[in-house]
Amino acid sequence: MKQLKLGKLVLPLYSLIALVYLLIPIVYTIVFSFNNSEGRTNTTWQGFTLDKWLHVCDRPGICEAVGNSLFIGIISTLVSTVLGTAIAIALVRYRFKARSLVSLSLFLPMATPEVVMGAGLASLFFNAGVGYGYTTIILAHVMFCLSFVVVTVKARVQTLDPVLEEAGRDLYASPTAVFWKITFPLLLPGIVSAALLAFALSFDDFIITYFNAGPVNTFPLLIYIAAAKGVPAEANVIASAVFLLAILTVIGTQIGSSIRHKRLMAIK
Repeated sequence: MKQLKLGKLVLPLYSLIALVYLLIPIVYTIVFSFNNSEGRTNTTWQGFTLDKWLHVCDRPGICEAVGNSLFIGIISTLVSTVLGTAIAIALVRYRFKARSLVSLSLFLPMATPEVVMGAGLASLFFNAGVGYGYTTIILAHVMFCLSFVVVTVKARVQTLDPVLEEAGRDLYASPTAVFWKITFPLLLPGIVSAALLAFALSFDDFIITYFNAGPVNTFPLLIYIAAAKGVPAEANVIASAVFLLAILTVIGTQIGSSIRHKRLMAIK
C-alpha cells in the first residue's frame, strides 16, 4: 500500500517538475519583454516598461523580419496543405504503381537531418542557377512541410467511413459535390491541424532557411544574428505575442468544439 501511495505521488510530482522545466524559458521570455533595457543587451532586469510592446517596430529590422517569416509561412502552408491533402487522399483511396515508393519518399524529409537537407537544397538551387531568396526559401519549406501534412491528413482520411460518400453518390450527387459536401467537411479538422503544424514549422525554421535565404532576413535568422550580442527586448515581445496568440487559438478552438458538442447533444 505504501508503494502504491508513493507511486501516486511520484507521477504528479514528476509531471509538475517537467511542466515547470518547460515553462521556465517561456516565462523568462514574457517577463523580459517588459524589461526597460537599453541597447542590444536584455539579460539583466532594469525595470518594468510597456515601451517595448508599444514601439516594437522601432528596432530596425524586427518587423521586417517578422513580416518575411509570416509571408513565407503562409505561402508555404497553403502550397504544402493543398498538395499534401491531395497526396494523402490518393495514397489511402487509390492503388497505383510505385505507391509504396511514394509513401517511403514522403518520410525521407522527416528522417533527414535539417543540416543535410538544407545543404543539399542549397547545392541544388546553386547548380540550377536559381538565385537565393523568397522562392528558394518557400520551395525548401514546402519540401519538409509536405511530409508532415501528408502524415496528418492521411491519418484522418483512414478514419473516414466510405459509406457516407457512397450514400451521397446514391442520391445522385456528382463526385465534385460529394467531395465538397461530405468528404471535405469530414477532413477539415485534419487539414486545419496539418496547416497549423506546417505554419509553425515554417515560421520557426532556422537551419534550412539559413542555407537558402540569401539576402532575405527572417525572424529566426534575426534572433541568431542578435544572439551574439544579446537578444533585444523587442524580439522577446514578438516571441511572447506569438506564444499568446497560439494559446488563444487553442483555447478558442476548444471552446468552439465544446459549444458544437453541446448543440449536437441538445439536438439528440
